[in-house]
Amino acid sequence: MTSQRSARPLIAIIGSTDPDRVFSHPLRATDLAPEACRQLGRELARASCDLAVFSSSSEYIETDVVAGYADACTEAEQGRVAAFPPRHSDVDFGLAPDIHASLEILRDSSGEWEVAFYHTLLSCDGVLLMGGGQSTRVAGIIALAQRLPLVTVAAFGGGAGQVWINFDKVRNDADDSDIRLMGDNWSSASASRLIACLLRQRERRLHTLEERARDERTTARRSAEGLTVAAVCMLVSLAALVTARQSQQAGARDLLVLVGAPLVASAAGAILRNSFESDVRWGRAAVRGLGAGLVCVLLYFASQLLTVPALLDHLDVRRLLFFTIPLGFTAGFTFDLVFERLRTGAAGPPSVPPPDPLAPGASRPPSGDGQRA
Repeated sequence: MTSQRSARPLIAIIGSTDPDRVFSHPLRATDLAPEACRQLGRELARASCDLAVFSSSSEYIETDVVAGYADACTEAEQGRVAAFPPRHSDVDFGLAPDIHASLEILRDSSGEWEVAFYHTLLSCDGVLLMGGGQSTRVAGIIALAQRLPLVTVAAFGGGAGQVWINFDKVRNDADDSDIRLMGDNWSSASASRLIACLLRQRERRLHTLEERARDERTTARRSAEGLTVAAVCMLVSLAALVTARQSQQAGARDLLVLVGAPLVASAAGAILRNSFESDVRWGRAAVRGLGAGLVCVLLYFASQLLTVPALLDHLDVRRLLFFTIPLGFTAGFTFDLVFERLRTGAAGPPSVPPPDPLAPGASRPPSGDGQRA
C-alpha cells in the first residue's frame, strides 16, 4: 500500500452492472449505472488518483470508469491507468491517442485471473465497488479485513450492496456519515461525495499508520534506554563484587555494598524483564524490582543472622555477594511472583479440605445401633 501522502493513491475499480448477467444478489437502477461510472471516473481524475483495473470487457464497470477518467485528465494533471490482466489476456479500452492518461499494462505471470486480481488488491490504496457478484463481494470482504479504504456504491445492489451491509460490523476508518452516504440512492452529487469519502478514509488510515510508527519508535527508544540502564546496573553490581573487602568486622561501607549491590542487580533484572513486554516502562519496572530485591535480600540476611548471630563480627562481603547478587537479580526479574506470594501469604503448601462423607465412594461411619445408616 502506498503510504506517502505525496504519492498519487492507486484505486482498484471492481464490479459489474451488466443487466444481461445473472447475479445471486440482483442489481438495481442499471439504466443509471454507465453514466454513474463515468462520473466516478471524472471525480477520481480530479482527485489526482490512479486507477487499477483488471479487464476492458464491457460487462465490467472498468470500461465506463476509465472513459470518464480519461475525459477529465488534463495536460497539467496527467492520469495513469494500471491494468493487471492474467498472462494470456489483453486490455484495450480504445482510448484516443491525444488523451492525457497513460495506460500501463502489468501482466501477471499466472494464467488465472484470481491470482492477479486478489494479489493486486492488497497493494492498492483504496477500493471502489459497484454492483458485481461473488468476486466483488469477496474483494470487499478482503478490503475490510485488510483495513483498506473502501467505498461501496450500494445504490446499484449486487455484491457491493452486500459488502455495504458488512460495514455495520467492521467500520475500519469509515464513520456513520460515510456509511450512510454509501447507502444513499444515486444522485448527481453522489460521485464527488463518494470519492471524497474514499480519500477521507485514506487520510485516517495514513494518520493511524503514522501514529503506530511513532509509537513503535518510542517503544524502541524506551527499550534501548532501559537496556542501557540495565547494563550499567549489572556492571555496577559486578564492580561492587570485585572491590568488596575480605572478612572483617562490618562497617557502614560494607553494609552499604552488601545491600546496595543486590538491589542494583534487582533493578537490572526488572528492566530486562520489562524489555520483553509490549508496554515498555523501565523506570516503573526498576522501582518494582528494587522493592522485590530489597524484601528478598533482607529476608535472606535476617535468616542468616538468626542462625549465625556473630555474622557481622567477621563479615566476608565478597563471599556473600556471590549469592546475594544473583538473588537480587532473580527477585527483580520475577518481581511479579515475589509480590504475589507476599500478597497472598503463600508461605507453605495449601491446606487440603477434609473429605466429604457424603461424596460417592466415600466410607460412612457406622450408626449407633450397628445398622447401615
